[in-house]
Amino acid sequence: MVEQGLDATGQQKRRQLVRAVVASAVGTSIEWYDFFLYGFAASTIFAELFFPTSDQTTGLLLALGTYFGGFAARPIGAAIFGHYGDRIGRKATLIITLMTMGIATALVGLVPTYEQIGIWGGILLTLLRLLQGISVGGEWGGSVLLATEWGKSRGGRRGFLGSWPQFGVPVGLVLGYLALQVFEPMDPYWGWRIPFLLSVVMAAIGLYIRLGILETPVFAKVVAENKVERVPVRQVLVMNWKEIVLSALLRTGQQAPFYIFTVFILTYATRTLGFAASDVYTYVIVAGIVSLFTVPFWGYISDLVGRRRLYIVGALSMVAWSFVYWPLLDTRVPALVFLAIVLAAPIHDIQYGPQATFIAESFTGRLRYSGASLGYQLASITAGGPAPLIAVWLYATYQSSMAIAIYMAICAAISVVAAYLLKDRSQQDYAVEYDDPQAKAG
Repeated sequence: MVEQGLDATGQQKRRQLVRAVVASAVGTSIEWYDFFLYGFAASTIFAELFFPTSDQTTGLLLALGTYFGGFAARPIGAAIFGHYGDRIGRKATLIITLMTMGIATALVGLVPTYEQIGIWGGILLTLLRLLQGISVGGEWGGSVLLATEWGKSRGGRRGFLGSWPQFGVPVGLVLGYLALQVFEPMDPYWGWRIPFLLSVVMAAIGLYIRLGILETPVFAKVVAENKVERVPVRQVLVMNWKEIVLSALLRTGQQAPFYIFTVFILTYATRTLGFAASDVYTYVIVAGIVSLFTVPFWGYISDLVGRRRLYIVGALSMVAWSFVYWPLLDTRVPALVFLAIVLAAPIHDIQYGPQATFIAESFTGRLRYSGASLGYQLASITAGGPAPLIAVWLYATYQSSMAIAIYMAICAAISVVAAYLLKDRSQQDYAVEYDDPQAKAG
């Protein structure tokens, strides 16, 4: 496959580019459908089914605790699959991540409840959630590289190409919400399980698409020049620890708000504001549909104005939005609550659209899978995973949404600083090793 990647003609490369972008978008859509499905269920039904307690908040925190387990496992997946992605290639690694996620998610749909096997149901859920996290930890980096490394090695539309794996997030979000909304009311026992079991079918479709993709020209070049690192994870931690740390901090102001916008909002809008769950589902689905357009749009804009500049604008916008979003929600006026939930999407996407390419460009080709994956997924422990838990705790402690607004604004301010410090390599040759004498900084 590597030789085929190297010898591909211009026409072949164009065909492979289209296939790679489609495979990346479809694959990440399936992965995020699986990942979000669990998050939505944890926020709404898992506390009652698997962690029944007399204290509603405690039950919710326990359910979200298993949800956090998936985030804690993501850096482990980044290290494991980053190693193999830089050793044996992007394609083979992505096939394994997709199969792992499909199997783990389907098994969630078969776990007996607390009423049937006691706490063992919660333990099995946690173990399967860890498998989901490991899979997602390896999926993202490979999907981004599959799309961007088939594009032009210098300039081109790397920001736009890198936005398509990100596009899979709103697709997965919409599908996950819709699946629960459609199937859960059908049957008290099997209703919520059906969307999880359907993951097997979706994974099979994604696998079929990915099998038709060649290895990327960038990795083929690394192999041909005999530059494959023996232990890429160790090497990238030595060479690029600063970029890894900055990539994680870069995500803080995007990821923490995102999981508040999409997971915590289910609890807050229904239990605190008194909205019907079906209405909140609808609002978030509309927000996800908006992101289908705004994610690739902001990725495209980053090719015109530069990744770093756009990212700083996005992070500053999130600082301001934090103090608009919660007052709109707290009016309890349906139109304003709808506006708050939907407008959060395009504001969030100013960071999310260019983010994948911004991070991937920070690492040289032979270490790119490991470095980008580690930097991206470390934020899962510090930002994404804890965010719903922190939001629950802040509201329970202060009985005010303003505490959550301040938390979100601080996260976004951290991203402003990280984006300023992370080098913008928008115009650098993606295929030449950055420490090679031929490499020229953009």
